[in-house]
Amino acid sequence: MKVVVLCSGGMDSVTALHWAPTRHELVGVLSFDYGAKHNARELPFAAEHAAALGVRHEIVKLDFIDRLFASDLLKSGGDIPEGHYEDENMKRTVVPFRNGIMLSIACGFAESIGVEGLVIAAHGGDHAIYPDCRVDFMQAMSEAMIHGTYARIQLLRPFISMTKGETARQGVKLGVDYARTWSCYKGGAVHCGKCGTCVERREAFIEAGVVDPTVYESTGPLPGKTV
Repeated sequence: MKVVVLCSGGMDSVTALHWAPTRHELVGVLSFDYGAKHNARELPFAAEHAAALGVRHEIVKLDFIDRLFASDLLKSGGDIPEGHYEDENMKRTVVPFRNGIMLSIACGFAESIGVEGLVIAAHGGDHAIYPDCRVDFMQAMSEAMIHGTYARIQLLRPFISMTKGETARQGVKLGVDYARTWSCYKGGAVHCGKCGTCVERREAFIEAGVVDPTVYESTGPLPGKTV
């Protein structure tokens, strides 16, 4: 099957990008610049991995999201919360219907270039906080894409039942260089080590039982869930 991969430049989507050509014909990579604080840090990694695989890479600008939507993940929002990634305060980083918007655009792009499938790296660890990463949502989007296109575009979710650690373990087997990925929502010079995505990243490498190549500002004790 010919596929396009949605890749932000983060751990999971870069893993999905390297997984795709082991199962399918990888035609292109689609990234989105939507005004997140960390877009400038992660998108270059998406471009780097797409170039390494020799495939077309498109970055779609969605500047209206930063202007119209409410989320602390965005440049227009407040400070990025710190703590465990399943804590209630992490809901402040949800960008309303982000995956719905991106998948809709990606679906139209896929049909336009003769591709049959889209690969998205949503995984089990996303389910607690992000409603547009959950199985029910992804199944609904999958049905919409099938019924809304002549090509009956398929939505492929290889990691939907995995933890982030399991995904990382698979990525190591695929040869993914995780030093060349970005997670921190703060978007500083190095990973902060304390925001929810940094905590999740640190936990994932521990769970996977592999060396974490990331440089962090802080490597203090990992927080537990408070809810």
